[in-house]
Amino acid sequence: MKPLVIGIAGGTGSGKTTVARKIAEALPEASVAFLDMDGYYRNYAHLPMDERRRVNWDHPDAFDLDLFVSHLAQLARGEPVDKPLYDFATHVRSPHTERITSADVIVVDGILLFADERIRGLCDVKVFVDADADIRLVRRIQRDMSERARPLEEILEQYLTTVRPMHQQFVEPGKRYADIILPRGGQNAVAIEMILTTIQRRLDARRA
Repeated sequence: MKPLVIGIAGGTGSGKTTVARKIAEALPEASVAFLDMDGYYRNYAHLPMDERRRVNWDHPDAFDLDLFVSHLAQLARGEPVDKPLYDFATHVRSPHTERITSADVIVVDGILLFADERIRGLCDVKVFVDADADIRLVRRIQRDMSERARPLEEILEQYLTTVRPMHQQFVEPGKRYADIILPRGGQNAVAIEMILTTIQRRLDARRA
């Protein structure tokens, strides 16, 4: 059976990962594979650290989209991939990779998932996770300070100079391509249940 690809997009801190986890936990009869877009940032190891910090990480050009599309297509064909790993503290790609084996359901998430026509074409169900800008900013501050050891000043400067403008230019327009728009992220139990019903119906139809 061809894998069912679920694309989950949305702004930084919108709750995409929480939604992805809840979908996986609610599909006990189906195997689930995850592919996150965050691992596919281009490798800027050749740049000094100060220059790496100034890279616009929220622009599509910051991602190796060709590699991402290639890996997603392989998983959709039932083939395994070696996903790159990224170190967000140093802004470089790790020399190590993670083996991802294809499954009944492939959950893909990323802020710019719907900005690329090729990626949209590989997604069977497209979900846009929506959340208020202030909530997303607070979550980003908490994550970057605790997980990526970044000072508050740097986080706020990055948010104002690149994150917010790129969200308006590339992320928000992705809503128009979504099959389902999910407000309030992982806290919206009713909407997640609707998504799960859609996924289960698609899986049942493929198995029939």
